[in-house]
Amino acid sequence: MEKFAILIVDDIEENIYSLRLLIEESFDVNIFTALNAKEAIKILVENNIDLILTDIQMPDIDGFEFAQYIKGIDSIKHIPIIFITGIYDKDEYKSKGYDVGGVEYITKPIDKHLLTSKLKIYIDIYNKIKATTEKLNETQDLLIQNSRIASMGEMVGLISHQLKQPLNVLSMYCDDVNMSYDFNELDEEHMKRFSDNTKKQINYMDATINGFLNFFKPNKKKEEFLLKNCIVKTEEILKNKIKVYSANINLDLDEDLKIFGVETELLQLIINIVNNSLDEFKERDIKEPEIFISAHKENDKTVLILEDNAGGVEKENLDRILEPYFTTKENGTGIGLYLVKIIVENSFEGKLEVVNTDKGLKFIIIL
Repeated sequence: MEKFAILIVDDIEENIYSLRLLIEESFDVNIFTALNAKEAIKILVENNIDLILTDIQMPDIDGFEFAQYIKGIDSIKHIPIIFITGIYDKDEYKSKGYDVGGVEYITKPIDKHLLTSKLKIYIDIYNKIKATTEKLNETQDLLIQNSRIASMGEMVGLISHQLKQPLNVLSMYCDDVNMSYDFNELDEEHMKRFSDNTKKQINYMDATINGFLNFFKPNKKKEEFLLKNCIVKTEEILKNKIKVYSANINLDLDEDLKIFGVETELLQLIINIVNNSLDEFKERDIKEPEIFISAHKENDKTVLILEDNAGGVEKENLDRILEPYFTTKENGTGIGLYLVKIIVENSFEGKLEVVNTDKGLKFIIIL
């Protein structure tokens, strides 16, 4: 812990010397000295001073003016000031000393016991504040460390969630190859289709990992891209799941509509919402599942809307579905829609609203 620091200001060196000896007899402190207000200000600016002991009668700038000057500087105005004088001992001067910001007024000749008792109060307060501050800093460092660990865990969860879908698709392709082999149906066309499909999933996984590596970089590269490309890639990545559930995706958007940002992040957003709808179709056994995707310009904003006919969510859960780790699914992670929220708000500085309609759940995204 740093030592308590006192600045003594007096234009007479002998006074400084005697006051310094008196203080050092009783306390282990750092003492700085100045013969005038100008020297004192320089010391105050360059050092951490905890208490000022100043004479009043000084040339050029007296103690009262010195105190007024200090109170006008934000970085040092909090430092307590004790006036020590042998001349200005009348009540009117004492009153003025308190008015200009002094906390104590001691007259000469100095009563050693009075001075040491006053100093002890300030040094004790200083030590308690320092100890409390150090504990707060330790607590803050611990909280920051825990926050980083929690953020890393959350990020791992987000990446894991994003990779499960393509991994599941790859597993299906492998099963398909095994079955085709068992029934002697493997041919050049079948293998080419397997190679093309698996490469697409692997490329998506690679882009996803790279996307997360760049996700929180402030200088990540943003550029214009066609919104339609994200829709097409979503259908391509989820085509087997869409086919299995016999889902129809209805589009109403300008094919030339462009978005400014990181394309892979918007792709992740759309995949998560569409995938969420597909899971609801299966869980609720929706007979004619449909997903409606539309987009239009409003001034300088792009409004992207995704809606399904899966029946929506319970009213009490509507405000919670974007929270991390909240899920209504038996094997859900509560990560997918939370990532949607992060991408909209952090990456595109946009707004996200989720509402129930007479069909199902509707995502209104303003980019």
